[in-house]
Amino acid sequence: MSQQIVNLPVEGMSCAACAQRIEKVLGRLPGVSASVSFASETARIEFDPALQDVAALRGAISKAGYRVPDASVQVAISGMTCVACAQRIEKVLNRLPGATANVNFATETATVRFPAGSLQLDDVIAAVRRAGYDASVQSDDSAARQQAAQQHYRRELLWFVLSLLLTLPFAGEMWMMAAGQQHGWLPRSWQLLLATPVQFLVGWRFYRGAWLALRGGSANMDVLVALGTSMAWLWSAWATVAGRHDLYVYFEASAVIITLVLLGKLLEARAKRRTAGAIESLLALSPKTARVERDDQLLELPIGQLQPDDLVIVRHGERLAVDGEVEAGNAVLDESLLTGESLPVERSVGDRVYAGTQNSGGMLKVRARGVGGHTQLAAIVRAVAEAQGSKAPIQALADKIAAVFVPAVLVIALLTLLLTGWLAGDWPLAFIHAVAVLVIACPCALGLATPTAVMVGMGNGARRGVLFRNATALQHAAELDLLVVDKTGTLTVGKPQLTDIVPLADGEEAQWLSWAASLEQGAEHPLALAILAAATSRQAPLLAVEAFEATIGKGVSAVLPSVGRLQLGTPDWVLGTVPAVAQPFYAEGKTVLALARAGVPLALFALADQLRPTSQQAVQQLAALGVKVAMLTGDKPETATTIAREAGISEVHASQSPQDKAAQIRQWQAQGLRVAMVGDGINDAPALAVADVSFAMGAGADVAIEAADVTLMKGDLLHLADAVRLSRATMRKIRQNLFFAFVYNVLGIPLAAIGMLNPVIAGAAMAASSVSVVSNSLLLRRWR
Repeated sequence: MSQQIVNLPVEGMSCAACAQRIEKVLGRLPGVSASVSFASETARIEFDPALQDVAALRGAISKAGYRVPDASVQVAISGMTCVACAQRIEKVLNRLPGATANVNFATETATVRFPAGSLQLDDVIAAVRRAGYDASVQSDDSAARQQAAQQHYRRELLWFVLSLLLTLPFAGEMWMMAAGQQHGWLPRSWQLLLATPVQFLVGWRFYRGAWLALRGGSANMDVLVALGTSMAWLWSAWATVAGRHDLYVYFEASAVIITLVLLGKLLEARAKRRTAGAIESLLALSPKTARVERDDQLLELPIGQLQPDDLVIVRHGERLAVDGEVEAGNAVLDESLLTGESLPVERSVGDRVYAGTQNSGGMLKVRARGVGGHTQLAAIVRAVAEAQGSKAPIQALADKIAAVFVPAVLVIALLTLLLTGWLAGDWPLAFIHAVAVLVIACPCALGLATPTAVMVGMGNGARRGVLFRNATALQHAAELDLLVVDKTGTLTVGKPQLTDIVPLADGEEAQWLSWAASLEQGAEHPLALAILAAATSRQAPLLAVEAFEATIGKGVSAVLPSVGRLQLGTPDWVLGTVPAVAQPFYAEGKTVLALARAGVPLALFALADQLRPTSQQAVQQLAALGVKVAMLTGDKPETATTIAREAGISEVHASQSPQDKAAQIRQWQAQGLRVAMVGDGINDAPALAVADVSFAMGAGADVAIEAADVTLMKGDLLHLADAVRLSRATMRKIRQNLFFAFVYNVLGIPLAAIGMLNPVIAGAAMAASSVSVVSNSLLLRRWR
């Protein structure tokens, strides 16, 4: 077999010796020859595909201590008619070297992940076309996508109108048949003339789709429709040409079935566009143009022409087109898009602002830092689009059934024909029963049941500041038993505040605060910032300091002219002991600092991280949902217990290291509990990785979207309760859809086989099944 060549990027090399090591490791594999460049950080590998594959090559590089990064592409696919088509394309794409593909029938897209360098976009598109479908690059232009979708819809509408006009004359025949009378209202020659273009012109798509599917070794809905209508047309055409007026003809069945299938597809496409509305609504938040100051001129430019460091003018009522920093002006911005916070916030010089947010009052000059696809809004859109295209574990059952559905239906139709003809002795009747079985069976409803609900649910969450990373996270969030919370920044504000000043010598609180803040000026420690914030709010002056010294973990000291040397830090360091007056503050979980001059105690400062106003309410709401809340924190037991008591949490584990937190979560999971963890994604990384679902909380756009399974754009546990409610509502819709899809086929196919459904009614029912499933998913848009 001919050799294959791939060029894989390699991360982690620090010198030429690393490149030589990777070459040796790869060279030990049978049929592999490698050349690794340290300068370009790539490995050119020639290998025998009969002996190795890209996964094995990547594994060898990984064992050597280096890494081949992942890459992904998303393409739009046209020509799919049912979920069997999506499965066929998925199989073809998964045969590409190192590729893992996910094809979404509802969104008509394919996402392919692969080791960077092993595939190109053209390889993916070529593979889709070899499978008998068409693929193109997924456009980031919302307007272009909408225009293309509208043009496709208009073409389909024209075909449907043509089919409807040719089918309408059969209404009389159908009326007579329903009344139990003989055919004959419309001459058979006219019926042949009208039905033939419907069968072979309008219905050509079904023949083409069936041929491509069969050529690829699979069967889809096109096979069922083409076979069923062709049987009806061929029987009728033979009876007409042969002059067999003693036999029924079924031209109206073949024509009406094709027309109804087209109608169902039109309604389905219209409903599916509405399920994708979240992406379009997010994209619509970005303005099309922006006012930019360049070379002392004010220009209005399309956002595609904006560049980093441009100075963008944002007037009252306008939306920001870039991420950046405010250089001049102040305004009130509606940032609900990013934070879920309904109240506008003030922004002024030095503040960060983000694309898509709306100026509700004032004017800003913003220095652009992120433009186009590098804005936070664009990152959210990409995250939502990728999540909507993912598969939930609950979809696995539907996929397995859909894989064997069409072959099973073909067998049932054949058995219906043979058994009915043999038992009833009426082969024309057996024939029409078999046609009804072929027509009513369609795997589309099964294929649409999960992804349409996922799309609507995730889109609804995105509009409210809850971003699910994938459908698996959505399903697991609906099944939670226990939520593990960190303390700082999750239950609490995350910023210590000065709560008490206790004088230990004669003097005023304002003086002690002024001296303490003077020692802390310029520091970045959270406790120092709390002292400075209190001094600023109380207008306490800051004095110049000399001979500043800092002792890590203990405190600071410095000389204040006219005052002398002062110390501020832990009481045992400053005073040599902890005074009794400090004990009540420790019991309340507060941090205590002592201020002294030349060893003489002056004052104590008590600081505490305040509980978020909504934390207690969120814990109560989670309890009402059946989700228990427990705290794992590295803080002292006294502090942890105090905060937990205020929040209404009964189970507390304090003084926990990151490894301890992960071990405790494993213990809960061993008890059969579905455990979620919410934290900052850094100190709690081991616990977040172990948890079944991880939540990241952050303040607006500063949150790392890909740091967790679910990102709460507003740092508030109430949003977590919303995420659980939304995920459960979505899972209910998925189960309803799957129930409807299964029941439809379980009941419909037997009824058609025993003759209780004629082909026309069967065609209408098939069209209605997909539309009903999508419409049920759309009811999620009402969720609040």
